[in-house]
Amino acid sequence: MRRLLAPRLLSRDNVPMPRSVRIAVYVQPRAKRTEIAGRHGTDLKIRVAAPPVDQAANEALLAFIASKLGVRPRDVRLVAGATSRHKVLEIDGITPEQIGILLR
Repeated sequence: MRRLLAPRLLSRDNVPMPRSVRIAVYVQPRAKRTEIAGRHGTDLKIRVAAPPVDQAANEALLAFIASKLGVRPRDVRLVAGATSRHKVLEIDGITPEQIGILLR
């Protein structure tokens, strides 16, 4: 019996890319500016200038992470914690090592 494998994602240089990487973040809304603020326990702490009203802080968070990592905004998704300060983001087309370097 033959196993069907899902196709691998390849970068422009034909290097296999991971399907997605998940990171845990802690969000502080209504900050003076949007920035990475270090760690909150094991989570990455991010201050967001937008208020936590009508998903504004979540949208600002996703846009900030996409710009910081240099990926398309549609490649960053909120998979857990829509109404919580503790969130889990899923990012396509980037390796965990790249995330570690770019989010310092």
